[in-house]
Amino acid sequence: MSDFDLDTFLSAPRVAGLALSPDGRRLVVGAAEPDRKRTRYVSALYEVPLHEEGRPRRLTRSEKGDAAPRFAPDGSLLFTSTRAIPDRDDGLDPAPWLWRLPVAGGEPEPVACPPGGVRGCAVAEDSGDLVIATGLHAGATGWSEDAETAKARKESETTALLLTDFPVRFWDRWLAPRTTHLFAAAAGADPDGEGWTDLEPGVSVALELASFAITPDGATVVASRRREEPDPAAARSDLVVYHREGDRVAMRALVATDDDHADPVMAPDGTRVVAQRNERSTPEGPGDRTLIVVDLATGEARDLLPAFDAFPAGAVWTRDGQHVLFTADHEGHRLPYAVTVADGTVTRLAAHGAYSDLQAAPDGTVYALHATMAHPPRVVALRAEVPDQEPQVLPTPGDDVVGPGRVERVTATAEDGAAIGSWLVRPPREASDADHGDPLAVFIHGGPVHSWNEWTWRWNPHVLAARGWAVLLPDPALSTGYGLEFVARGWGRWGAEPYTDLMAAVDAVEARDDIDASRTAALGGSFGGYMANWVAGHTDRFEAIVTHASLWDLEAFHGTTDLGVVWEREFGDPYEDPSRYRAWSPRNHVGNISTPMLVIHGTKDYRVPESEGLTLWTDLRRHEVPGAYLHFPDENHWILTPKHARIWYQTVIRFLDHHVLGATWQRPEHV
Repeated sequence: MSDFDLDTFLSAPRVAGLALSPDGRRLVVGAAEPDRKRTRYVSALYEVPLHEEGRPRRLTRSEKGDAAPRFAPDGSLLFTSTRAIPDRDDGLDPAPWLWRLPVAGGEPEPVACPPGGVRGCAVAEDSGDLVIATGLHAGATGWSEDAETAKARKESETTALLLTDFPVRFWDRWLAPRTTHLFAAAAGADPDGEGWTDLEPGVSVALELASFAITPDGATVVASRRREEPDPAAARSDLVVYHREGDRVAMRALVATDDDHADPVMAPDGTRVVAQRNERSTPEGPGDRTLIVVDLATGEARDLLPAFDAFPAGAVWTRDGQHVLFTADHEGHRLPYAVTVADGTVTRLAAHGAYSDLQAAPDGTVYALHATMAHPPRVVALRAEVPDQEPQVLPTPGDDVVGPGRVERVTATAEDGAAIGSWLVRPPREASDADHGDPLAVFIHGGPVHSWNEWTWRWNPHVLAARGWAVLLPDPALSTGYGLEFVARGWGRWGAEPYTDLMAAVDAVEARDDIDASRTAALGGSFGGYMANWVAGHTDRFEAIVTHASLWDLEAFHGTTDLGVVWEREFGDPYEDPSRYRAWSPRNHVGNISTPMLVIHGTKDYRVPESEGLTLWTDLRRHEVPGAYLHFPDENHWILTPKHARIWYQTVIRFLDHHVLGATWQRPEHV
């Protein structure tokens, strides 16, 4: 991929989701590309050759797209799609339903078509029984009643919502008028609801964020479930068991402690699950995270990683049940590991890049998606017990995409002596300013408990590098991959060590001869936007600042974000002591801001509501700070459509070109 212009970048396939057949002979991945009008991304499923020869074979086509592949025991492929069912007209719009592509191919057939759509699915490895998450209107006892309620709301043009629980919304959707239920059925059940059993009728919001697994025989489902408390801040996420006998369901607690639990994964023998346990954070410090193995009969839980100083995720059992595979951030990478269940021995399977979607084959092969700062995800193969190996790269849609920037790892020293790691993406040599050094853009990551460790479509440094910019991507305090203590350095002190670490990283890079310290900009989204705002109020060293989906007033943010009570674990109870919220709010320093700022926000962002962006913009204009406000009425915390991503990049680039490089301001088209 030699010509890395914006058109080529936005057209590149975006790979996500990997599924391996039970016999280990078929591997399927999803890839999204812009539709013909370039108004949205549409995903299709591809079969990947398990050897280096050949090209991926497209399996599905639909106008709405197909995603979330997984295999049934008979080798058929399950996936979700909003495609319409032929010859069906019940007055309701198609939802993301569950479909099946037969082993021999042909036309997909519907498997589960609840009116509220399928929000998640698990399949029993032996019986083929299914459990799905879907939404039901209040009072509906099944899919047909839910459809009647939905039809009545549509005909009456009712959009009002009545909510009595907390939370009321999540990321970009309201948790009403439907609430999440889990339904289970035997393979071959009626896709319109006959034979599907509601595992917990009458549940409110307890299963809204549920993750779940099913035993190989299909009789038992293990799920994460929010334990309801009068005070929402006291709620916990437990593991519960639903055991089915015919139409009857018995529910019991499996693990219920002061910690939160999520992502149960069933062992091959159906007697245990591995799950993530998150120690409850407090304003005094962040909680640790680990993996536990839980016996389904006794509820006995054992820590798999008692001495592992990183946050594990994405757990998968090997087919023999002897090991659990997982990933964890490590010094600017996200690496694959295998832990021996019997004795806790941990083996790091690779040393570079960012891995996800681990899939364990019967022969000991591990398939995964692998990305770096230089290229997007590709399908690779590893061996389950070989340490620090180089992955075998398999043919993948879009595997010719390579960023043109020159990527290197750099390190700075913080005020307290801590090592601050960063990625530096420099322009290709033909775009570099050899005489004066390259202008510098500093990308500040979100999270804040996060890390720059892989290719990103939303904040891609190569788009700027292709235009002659050097881009610094630092991991200051609160970043993952450097141990729990590194997270604790900035806990509840967002404007302290995270800020000084960031400035130390910038100082170190600006001291290089190939960087022009007189032409710099800072950019960030979410927590990165918070930090961009904090930077604006504490230094004028940057010529421009871009702040996207950013926090501005932490005390106001607590009451408007989707999960405000979560932030009490870091900043405390604002009703008793709001001092931390006030002390670390960038808004307090608006009078110090003189740097031109580009403020960006989406109306459907419920994690950082647009009230934060609007208040920031009002305050900036009131204090005569130059800049612009880029508003996306139909986008959320992320800019997801290709047409809007183009406008986002064009506006950011032109804002930087104008304020940093001295170019004449050019308003992007259509805004």
